[in-house]
Amino acid sequence: MGAFIAAATGFPAIVFTAALVVVVLYWLLVALGAADAHGHAHVHLHSRAHVDGRWLGGVPVTFAFSLFVAVGWLISFCASVLFVPSGPVGVLVGVAVLIGTVYVSWQTTKLLVRPLHRLFPDEHGPSRLDFVGLTCTIRTGRVDEGFGQAEVRAADGSAAVVQVRQTGNEALASGSTGLLYAYDETGEFFWVAPYDSALDPRTGPGGNPG
Repeated sequence: MGAFIAAATGFPAIVFTAALVVVVLYWLLVALGAADAHGHAHVHLHSRAHVDGRWLGGVPVTFAFSLFVAVGWLISFCASVLFVPSGPVGVLVGVAVLIGTVYVSWQTTKLLVRPLHRLFPDEHGPSRLDFVGLTCTIRTGRVDEGFGQAEVRAADGSAAVVQVRQTGNEALASGSTGLLYAYDETGEFFWVAPYDSALDPRTGPGGNPG
């Protein structure tokens, strides 16, 4: 066990060992439900845009990176045991091993992920424009032309907290329902109005489907 730990924490294997620890912790978060396998943490922030978490032919970047780290760790660990001597010469050999490990791991990962893309359907999350026309719940004490946040649910059931603004004198307080009727690309916020079923494009007058 001592020899194993020494090799895993020695140069160059330590580079991939540290990355492997991060990968293991991430997948533990996935198992606990704090994140998903596509790299979207279940914390809804007002990000600039939806980020497509796919790489190398449709495989999520988190999966591809995890595979890259696992392959790199295995190669660097074996090389450290078999080829890297101690002393100053070992540092030079370790640098060469690290460079070679990165290259071989990269090429191996590309070969391995291509047949795996069938396991990951090409699905994209909702864009900001998909929220226009939906109702939302105000989450701040006030909403005006310079401040406000609201929670909105997409068609797939996922929730997001978005920036909202309004004009006019009708108050929107925390917990009230609003209608997102437009999106400002420059300011990255939604214009919101107090909810009225007659204004909802999905319903006709009186709240019945149009």
